[in-house]
Amino acid sequence: MPNQNGTAPMPARDLPTFDTPRPPGATGALVLADGGVVWGKGIGAAGSNVGEVVFNTAMTGYQETLTDPSYAGQIITFTFPHIGNVGTNVEDIETVTPAVRGLILRADITEPANWRSAKHLDAWLKSHNISGLCGIDTRALTRRIREKGAPNGVIAHAPDGKFDLPALWRQAAGWPGLEGMDLAKDVTCTQSSNWDESEWSLRGGYGKQTEPRFHVVALDFGAKRNILRCLAASGCKVTVLPATATAEQVLSYDPDGVFLSNGPGDPVATGVYAVPMIQGVLKAGKPLFGICLGHQMLALALGATTFKMETGHRGANHPVKDLLTGKVEITSQNHGFVVDEASLPTGVSVTHRSLFDKSVEGIAVAGKPVFSVQYHPEASPGPQDSHYLFDRFVELMEKRG
Repeated sequence: MPNQNGTAPMPARDLPTFDTPRPPGATGALVLADGGVVWGKGIGAAGSNVGEVVFNTAMTGYQETLTDPSYAGQIITFTFPHIGNVGTNVEDIETVTPAVRGLILRADITEPANWRSAKHLDAWLKSHNISGLCGIDTRALTRRIREKGAPNGVIAHAPDGKFDLPALWRQAAGWPGLEGMDLAKDVTCTQSSNWDESEWSLRGGYGKQTEPRFHVVALDFGAKRNILRCLAASGCKVTVLPATATAEQVLSYDPDGVFLSNGPGDPVATGVYAVPMIQGVLKAGKPLFGICLGHQMLALALGATTFKMETGHRGANHPVKDLLTGKVEITSQNHGFVVDEASLPTGVSVTHRSLFDKSVEGIAVAGKPVFSVQYHPEASPGPQDSHYLFDRFVELMEKRG
């Protein structure tokens, strides 16, 4: 059982030797649960944090990535070296309070050279109390994750260069990991709200939906703002409800459709309270659309199972085939759990498949207005290969009329 500080009791094991050579002037370190230490230069806020160490292969969108609630509990290794080159601003965020545990870079933060930049990335990290590490071999770390799976670790930034390696290791080794962890409750909203902000344009910034045709209730398990913007831009009035909302609460709004958002953590853990709600919505026959964690929990509600992947999918270059049309989409992804295809019940079909590892990327229920995808159609890596999914949701609501 976890103790009061959220870590599991320490197993009986010897203290590692910590024999990785420390370069002169190191002010940052990544201490892994297996005893490995990666030294570098600290960036962002001073301090330390524990999490699962993952890698992201996207070449753009680092601010959106760092503010994606789905990265709660994780330390992100960016494989692209030029992080910071467009600075940061108040528009390109997916949530106001980032939940990421830290970031790891190959090179120093690049000086911003973009007209939209309002703040240097290092200053932005400090303002959100996020610690980082740069100057390390991210290829080697990524290879380690690919070969051995995503490890637990502690990222630490100490400007004075003083580190208590045994204490950091104990924190990393004692952290229980994401499997079995409900993180949606940490990033969801606390009360209902209305959303009418629509997509961004170069000349006008974000728009506003003033003449919606449909009313959608969106369950916030860690919803990215741009998903809500895409729903609004598709003609929807959006009512956002907390992750713990019941089916009765959802249906009390008499929505035209229900949306299940992305989010962090283990879908089985969040599903303890979310699956009964989803099953109630399914029974009511409302059009339903799920993304990422919402997709996984829809599968659970239908009787399927999920499991944790070795490395997960995180990047903006993942090819997915739409089995209904034969088209291939370039997608943005961020997930460490996946639906077990063999567990899908009769009447639930696979609609999309990863061309990297053949895993399930989308499902639909025969004869019902219910579908979901594992990837992020709002993130526009294609740039708009997957926006048709929002149109598909609208079409289902139109048919229900």
